[in-house]
Amino acid sequence: MRVAIMMAGTTGDVMPLVGLGKRLSERGHHVTLVAPPHFTHLGNQASLPFQVIPFDPHDYMNIWCRGRPLSATGLLTGMPRVAAWNRRHSLQITKSLLAVADQADVLLLHYLVAPIGHAIADSLGIPSMELHLQPGHRTGEFSTPWVGARSMGNMANRLSWRIQDTYYSNLMWGRATRWLHARSSVEHGFGSQECRQRSDRPCFHGYSPLVGPRPADWGPGQQVTGYWWPYVPSGTDLPDALRRFLDAGPPPVFVGFGSMPLADSAKLGSLAAGALRRAGLRGVIQRGWAGLSCHGNDVITIADTPHELLFPHMAAVVHHAGAGTTAAALRAGVPSVSIPVAFDQYFWARRLDRLGVAARPIPARRLTENALASALRTVMAPAYSARATVLAAQIRAEDGTAPVATALDHLSVRSIRR
Repeated sequence: MRVAIMMAGTTGDVMPLVGLGKRLSERGHHVTLVAPPHFTHLGNQASLPFQVIPFDPHDYMNIWCRGRPLSATGLLTGMPRVAAWNRRHSLQITKSLLAVADQADVLLLHYLVAPIGHAIADSLGIPSMELHLQPGHRTGEFSTPWVGARSMGNMANRLSWRIQDTYYSNLMWGRATRWLHARSSVEHGFGSQECRQRSDRPCFHGYSPLVGPRPADWGPGQQVTGYWWPYVPSGTDLPDALRRFLDAGPPPVFVGFGSMPLADSAKLGSLAAGALRRAGLRGVIQRGWAGLSCHGNDVITIADTPHELLFPHMAAVVHHAGAGTTAAALRAGVPSVSIPVAFDQYFWARRLDRLGVAARPIPARRLTENALASALRTVMAPAYSARATVLAAQIRAEDGTAPVATALDHLSVRSIRR
């Protein structure tokens, strides 16, 4: 079957879906990756066809931050910039997606492109399924992760999901959907919130049910599959300088904020190094999009390095609780210190805390050297490492690819475009 995996977002969004695509390819499907040009190298590493869409992840992240620390309130202040982004980019992206979809039998859609992706699939008469790395379907059990996934009561929880769906369907993709509707003979309201949220439309959530339990009020189409792991080519190894640092002393602590382009990178790097020294720990500082850096015999600054190879060597991981970094820390079986910045990060930070594999989260806007040092001393207690080790073994035993592969195998021949 010709499968197009359409994705946008940052590294933590794209890498797990590339891994999923590679494993679906190994099961006999013809997989094409459709993603921003920033990630072409990931397609090359996985030896999968790669089609570029004009989506700039740096530009998209700057909608929300513009070089300053983020907070939950940034979601509201970013709305006008999202509307401007829509006017500049959405139609061009849609045309790129449409060209690839015309050669596919089924579309697998990352949540950022899901509204327009479903519209494209419906216009072509082919099936589509959603891929989420966090809870992505309405529930009365908790609010959307973008506002922290706290329970505000059934009605308020559902209202938060409706607002989120309106944002994606209308503010981001409304112009493109109207354009597609005008050129299509399909008469129903494809791409609408109601269409996206149909309980029978397959929607896969690529995280462990041990970490994020499936809400009881989800329909049968909503599955929590287990994690989709990034693809790391065989023979990949850690850089020599990093390997020498690891061999020179006890396991260090990783500090990184992934694709968060935070302001005051020099100050943040100095804060991290100071906290590590207060706690008596060595550190591995990853530059990331924040551009972190610090110097000393007890710390090393590194560029992007596969977390799957690095984290098993760490004593703990200090991170922003993005979905991808959270998954890597869990799989490695090391405890975390979570410093959520925005979006779904507050959700994952609280889940790690409740599972007993992380210290209480420190919101980025409240981060201090003393608070980080205290959290590091907390997670150095043997109980945190023991719980993380047990949970990692359970997570590694899951096969997150299997439910997606099964759904593709069971697609009716009548539902595939002839």
